[in-house]
Amino acid sequence: MVSNRYHEEPITDNPKPSCFLRHNSPLAQVILIGVVCFCCPGMLNALSGMGGGGQLNHTASNNSLTALYTAFSISSILGAAIHNILGPHLTLFLGCSTYVLYTSSFLLYNHFHHQAFAVAAGALLGVGAGLLWAAQGAIITSYPPTNMKGSYISIFWTIFNMGGVIGGLIPFILNYHRTEAASVNDGTYVAFMCFMSLGALLSLAILPACKVVRDDGSSCTNMLHSNVSTEGVEVLKLFFNWKVLLLVPAAWSSNFFYPYQFNDVNAVLFNLRTRGLNNVCYWGAQMVGSVGIGYVMDFSFERRRVRGVVGIVVVAVLGSVIWGGGLANQVRYSSNDLPEKLDFKNSGSHFAWPFLLYFSFGLLDAMFQSLVYWVIGALADDSEILSRYSGFFKGVQSAGAAVAWQVDEHKVSFMSQLIVNWVLTTISYPLLFVLVVLGVKDEGQ
Repeated sequence: MVSNRYHEEPITDNPKPSCFLRHNSPLAQVILIGVVCFCCPGMLNALSGMGGGGQLNHTASNNSLTALYTAFSISSILGAAIHNILGPHLTLFLGCSTYVLYTSSFLLYNHFHHQAFAVAAGALLGVGAGLLWAAQGAIITSYPPTNMKGSYISIFWTIFNMGGVIGGLIPFILNYHRTEAASVNDGTYVAFMCFMSLGALLSLAILPACKVVRDDGSSCTNMLHSNVSTEGVEVLKLFFNWKVLLLVPAAWSSNFFYPYQFNDVNAVLFNLRTRGLNNVCYWGAQMVGSVGIGYVMDFSFERRRVRGVVGIVVVAVLGSVIWGGGLANQVRYSSNDLPEKLDFKNSGSHFAWPFLLYFSFGLLDAMFQSLVYWVIGALADDSEILSRYSGFFKGVQSAGAAVAWQVDEHKVSFMSQLIVNWVLTTISYPLLFVLVVLGVKDEGQ
């Protein structure tokens, strides 16, 4: 049995009204985890969105990301158990610390061009990211009140993706006058590392679920800390849980499209400074998408199950339109016939359509993942259970991403990658529909 650092009874008295945001309120904790993810995975997203980790040659980045997501796929599932044993703040701190190491490996790669350190740092980051996202999933799905989970998820997603926006501005500003084919400069990586270090420190302010008090006086869970044997059994049970298994296609596909979008659209079609601008807009679109789907999931209809079905239909229709637009764009070029790089200042109308498509990819990504997190949050209310569900989701998601980065590294045709991405996301919608209809209860049931 692991010792319990927070061995006190959960707080059940109604908190006193205050004009200030309580640190132990669900909203404050969701905002705080949003800021932590703004600094760490948000900045990593901006770095990856540059294509090739900001490097002209994508090999080191693709191989490091394969190592990252392979380790991530395992650590995400085990991360839920570690979260339930250590608590969120220690789990998050351990996870956040690995982001700085990974970014430093590309700083060194700028000078020595040896990918071994980048690959090893990627594997370590995979372990750390599994810890971070297991804790994050438990917080955003279990801390909010039942009728506000969609809104709280959208608040988190907005803050988190602001990291991608700011992170996209960093290479855009620092590399503005470098329109030629080149890797990003050292200052870009140093700026990312500063943000990531701040995120690691802020993670220590996250509270365990038993200390978080909702406005009605209830705590998020009565669990204090779990133990190794219990978590081992519960993790194994996930592989036989029909609710969790229905999430597999959505989880696998939800990061599978990143290599195609980042490397084969953004990096292939646009020059260095324009890729930075595109990143700003891609992650900005995610903020818009998360707010939009959050409204649908919380306020569109009275019954929760109906809101879930409507959300799936909205995302499915929008996804079909956007991937159809991607197909129309992809027929114009191939890996054997690369187009001239587009620049936002000099390419005129030729820049507009690919830019709009890339913006729409960001919009869809946020709506799709926010929808899935809402579904996970609607399956239970307890932090202990939802941390396992979220960890399993991230594990499968990361396994898909590991495969996807190697698919891109092995020069699979752009068109084939697009079709596979479109098919995978489309398969997930009817399964999510079944999960909502059979697995989600309306409030009061």
